[in-house]
Amino acid sequence: MSNIILIGMPGAGKSTVGVLLAETLGMGFIDTDSVIEVQEGRGLQDIINADGINTFLKIEEKVVVSMDYKNAVIATGGSVVYSKAAMNRLKKDGTVVYLEVVLDEIIDRVDNITTRGIVLGENQSLNDIHTARVPLYNKYADMIVHCTDRNIEQIIQNILEHLKKK
Repeated sequence: MSNIILIGMPGAGKSTVGVLLAETLGMGFIDTDSVIEVQEGRGLQDIINADGINTFLKIEEKVVVSMDYKNAVIATGGSVVYSKAAMNRLKKDGTVVYLEVVLDEIIDRVDNITTRGIVLGENQSLNDIHTARVPLYNKYADMIVHCTDRNIEQIIQNILEHLKKK
């Protein structure tokens, strides 16, 4: 089986869903944010604060483009869709699943916006990045899974049903 790549906004549940989906399918699990933190030896927010958003995005792209995983569920950072090269690599290596969550629910879930490592420009809000990213998530998605008001089991079942159809 090829990789399953999860994309979506911060707070969409990519890591949570990814771990359980990988376990369900007997696949490996990779969180690209964790890979970045290990390779850089510091947290995402530390990178953004010290080096700036553009440097962080370059690091994220480099990590994703250089990945060589097979038979894995990959939870990406929400900003990965800003990189055409990264997204082309991910699409080449698997099925891209957009975990779609309405903005109000994202806002409810993300309470640590300034410390979480979100690529958020000065004076930008979650609404601003949601508006910018949703068209990109839709563009790159091989399948869209609506996650609002659904529990983890329902989301995983939905993904499995979509994958069977492919």
